[in-house]
Amino acid sequence: MFAAGYAACFEGALGVAARQAKVKLEGVTVEAFIGFGKAEDGGYGISADLHVNIPGVEQAQAEQLVEAAHGICPYSRATKGNIEVTLNTTTNA
Repeated sequence: MFAAGYAACFEGALGVAARQAKVKLEGVTVEAFIGFGKAEDGGYGISADLHVNIPGVEQAQAEQLVEAAHGICPYSRATKGNIEVTLNTTTNA
């Protein structure tokens, strides 16, 4: 449930970031993979691995949009400093 919510929220935030940058997006996909494991303090924690594909834009611009979305997305903001989030950006058609 967390993965589905995070992916959907992040896609919405990506749309906001694209509109702010005046970039039209089509065919975007966002997948969230949630991991569980031991934390450094001996307890347990989770991690999030986001795979964002933005076809039709240059890699550098796609990465900028993903970083901007990461700052906008409520899930990203809520987890900041609490869990490790990895962003993977591609531009495959």
